[in-house]
Amino acid sequence: MGEQIQNLLLIAVGSAFVNNVVLSQFLGICPFLGVSKNVKTAAGMGSAVVFVITIASFVTGLIYKFILGNPNIMGGELDYLNTIVFILVIAALVQFVEMVLKKSMPALYNALGVYLPLITTNCAVLGVALTNVQEGYDILTGVVNGFATAAGFLVSIVLMAGIREKIEHNDITESFQGTPIVLVTAGLMAIAFFGFSGLI
Repeated sequence: MGEQIQNLLLIAVGSAFVNNVVLSQFLGICPFLGVSKNVKTAAGMGSAVVFVITIASFVTGLIYKFILGNPNIMGGELDYLNTIVFILVIAALVQFVEMVLKKSMPALYNALGVYLPLITTNCAVLGVALTNVQEGYDILTGVVNGFATAAGFLVSIVLMAGIREKIEHNDITESFQGTPIVLVTAGLMAIAFFGFSGLI
């Protein structure tokens, strides 16, 4: 039992910081750069991604274990359907999140704008679901990996938003204003997160 908890902790720390989905694997860059203009919106987007990835990890894990990867169903040779089935599951979850936010938090819903439905095509969400299958994680380990990966996304997008809010008050050379300084900042953050690689 103790060994399993230690293993789950290693996976969680590795997914959140060492192999950060945005800054190490470069997945989910679109919302990372698009929604990180202010901390409140970034935190809302990050929280939505945490919910979607965690639930998607659980649901896709169940589907893979009992249907797609089940040797009793067509000899367990339905692996080729993983990507399309996982995309459908993620799309359904995003629709659910969209409806909840629209009803309960309309201000956040409007602030996220087009980036909320874009969670459906956020490669970080699909990447986690496929990684769980490729690594042979059981359902619990897959959910822990999904939650930790999403938490890493949340941390990185909120940090980026905080830095961007400070940058707006700085005197930046005209050629670096806008997207160039954001990309430089993202690169420096990636280098900083590289320092976590010695943890595991």
